[in-house]
Amino acid sequence: MNIVVVSAGLSVPSSTRLLGERLAAAATGQAPSEVPVIELRDLAVDIAHNFTSGFPAPALAAAMDAVTGADGVIVVTPVFSASYSGLFKSFFDVLGARDREALAGKPVLIAATGGTPRHSLVLEHSLRPLFAHLRAVVVPTGVYAASQDWGDKGLDARIDRAAGELAALAGALPAAGHGTVNGNGTVNGNGGAAGGDAIRVTRGGAVDDKFDARNVVPFEEQLAALRSAG
Repeated sequence: MNIVVVSAGLSVPSSTRLLGERLAAAATGQAPSEVPVIELRDLAVDIAHNFTSGFPAPALAAAMDAVTGADGVIVVTPVFSASYSGLFKSFFDVLGARDREALAGKPVLIAATGGTPRHSLVLEHSLRPLFAHLRAVVVPTGVYAASQDWGDKGLDARIDRAAGELAALAGALPAAGHGTVNGNGTVNGNGGAAGGDAIRVTRGGAVDDKFDARNVVPFEEQLAALRSAG
């Protein structure tokens, strides 16, 4: 199982990276030192240049390829201004601009670190909507670690639970780009283990959401239709 960690931690050593490594180790059974980690701190300049040039530098392209080819992704960000960091969001912006299907159907475990437990809802109001928008399969349990959580058994239990859910999803779902979506919204592919067909990706019943202006009904017309019906 190919699990990749994307860490937006800025300091060295980084508690954000440490949380990602512990989650990956729990999901794969590997030692934390053996877990592949993409440090966005090292790619900050390349990410900024990608916005202006439209093309990724080799290191950034390699990171994008690693995420796209992974069976599952663990994303970890420090909390800045009650949300994910700008660097974290920028990486997934340029990834989506390069390949809008990069995370489609891919299991993603969301995690964050902060100085206080008061920001723990960042997982639900910022990270989960972001990756739902990118059509990833977000792992049900997210993990938030405040400074006081380190060394606490409660954090260990949350890590084990979330890692188990990621491992189950990564083993059941084909990697993004390796599968296809049929008319019922079911992911089929040759990269998943048995049981993959039993998991559906909710996309509101629509497989293709390309915008077509010819199908847009002006709001005034919809409102008028409702008035006449009433």
